[in-house]
Amino acid sequence: MSLRKHDSRMHNSSKTIHRCKVCEKCFVTLRELKRHTASHNGDKQYKCDFCEKRFVHPGNAKKHMLIHSEEKPHRCDVCEKQYRTLQELKSHARTHTDEKSHRCDMCEKQFSAMVYLKRHLLSHTGEKPSKCKFCEKRFSFNGNALRHMSMHTGEKRHICEVCEKTFRTSTNLRQHMVVHSDEKPHKCKFCEKSFNLLNNAKRHMELHTNKKTHRCNVCEKVFKTAREVKLHAVVHEDNIPFQCEICKKRFRRAGNLKQHLVIHRD
Repeated sequence: MSLRKHDSRMHNSSKTIHRCKVCEKCFVTLRELKRHTASHNGDKQYKCDFCEKRFVHPGNAKKHMLIHSEEKPHRCDVCEKQYRTLQELKSHARTHTDEKSHRCDMCEKQFSAMVYLKRHLLSHTGEKPSKCKFCEKRFSFNGNALRHMSMHTGEKRHICEVCEKTFRTSTNLRQHMVVHSDEKPHKCKFCEKSFNLLNNAKRHMELHTNKKTHRCNVCEKVFKTAREVKLHAVVHEDNIPFQCEICKKRFRRAGNLKQHLVIHRD
């Protein structure tokens, strides 16, 4: 392929959006549209080894099966983030450079990789090709659909190797792993205290202010933290769950039961 032809196809490919006449899915290049069209006409003889999904092209079947695997052998030399395929790694590597050669013709926004441009184009078309298997909700990206479906199944296949706690997504697992390290990147704006989790830092900073932004849905009383609201909400419940085994007196909070038990020690 000549350099001029390469520049024309790769760097100006967003001048026209090619839309499938069957499903209205959009593509950056005519070649991609033709390849996609075969999925409506061709025989899907290549089946996923893990699910019932079938594909016209063997390469698409192999790429799909990586979704079922936790293996991510391709590591970025800059930030050490890992990817399933070399193509994903190459696309990610461009985010560490200032090169953004892929431009959206609709809003002039630029992207470092073609895959990011393709995703962005969905925001203009409103296309949501990925559908939840359990409800009517649809998503622009398959990854978002998979994360959503895990809420229906309750599946937590991402396991912490330190404490064996399980998580629905790899992102949640990565966030959790910070608790096992000495790293505390989230610093309080008002004092020198630091935290390993951003939410812990936010809860702490609320103690420095007089703002009470957390409101009880029942009586509209306001509190500084969400934890205080949860503790308060018990007073509105019909049941009083904590019972003294000695005198059978009941309490709304475990802390109150512990204080009560002192009288039986005398």
